[in-house]
Amino acid sequence: MTQTTTRVLGPGDLGAALAVLDSDPVANAFVASRVQVAGLDPWRLGGEMWGWYAGGELRSLCYAGANLVPVCAEPEAVRAFAERARRSGRRCSSIVGPAEPTAELWRLLEPSWGPARDVRPHQPLMATDRLSRDVQPDPYVRRVRKDEMDVIMPACVAMFTEEVGVSPLAGDGGLLYQARVAELVGSGRAFARFADGKVVFKAEIGAATPQACQIQGVWVAPEYRGRGLSETGMAAVLRYALADTAPVVSLYVNDYNLPARASYRRVGFRETGAFMSVLF
Repeated sequence: MTQTTTRVLGPGDLGAALAVLDSDPVANAFVASRVQVAGLDPWRLGGEMWGWYAGGELRSLCYAGANLVPVCAEPEAVRAFAERARRSGRRCSSIVGPAEPTAELWRLLEPSWGPARDVRPHQPLMATDRLSRDVQPDPYVRRVRKDEMDVIMPACVAMFTEEVGVSPLAGDGGLLYQARVAELVGSGRAFARFADGKVVFKAEIGAATPQACQIQGVWVAPEYRGRGLSETGMAAVLRYALADTAPVVSLYVNDYNLPARASYRRVGFRETGAFMSVLF
């Protein structure tokens, strides 16, 4: 019988953890980007990294921070992670990850952690490594400057509230959210088109590793929707991402958002898998 065990990983486990993350760099971009910057020290990482071992080999991970994220999680690993999460109690605002293990993780946790505020069981993961010839990048989309934080923040808050269903300003008054936006702006990974002193399109590269990056926060001002700005804007952000960040660019989208899925396909993205999100 194969001996299995689960434990909290530490700095000495970094190489083995990165090897697991590298096995699927597109799906694991979010967690990999955090680990590559912060290592496995819980204070720097912003949470614990749980590791599941089989036969002495690290096979699966689970990031337990503001999000609970299973990584390359085999069925037995999911059960082990669920038991550890159940014992420690819910500290996260969401569970998110590849659809199959995330669904099983939620099935095991729902009796003690439920009910959820929202469950999104199928969110297509889309990726591309090239620009489409069918959509020309918007020449007015550019990097957001540090002195434009007061202009970009209202658009970020509007996008978050529309997408997640709650305001990011709740709780701490938005201090953590503003710090995250400032981090993206400061690192040159926030992009927008401006008109009359307002943001009409925006998106960010939220996670980035040398192998892959992930676009997030795509938003068009309501009065500008239906004009194709999401397609040309995304093409512009994709061009920046491929040129400056990583050779593969990904995103995930709600399955019921058919216009967005069609738009991303026209820009060149193709479905490569599926995520699931459980929001509390």
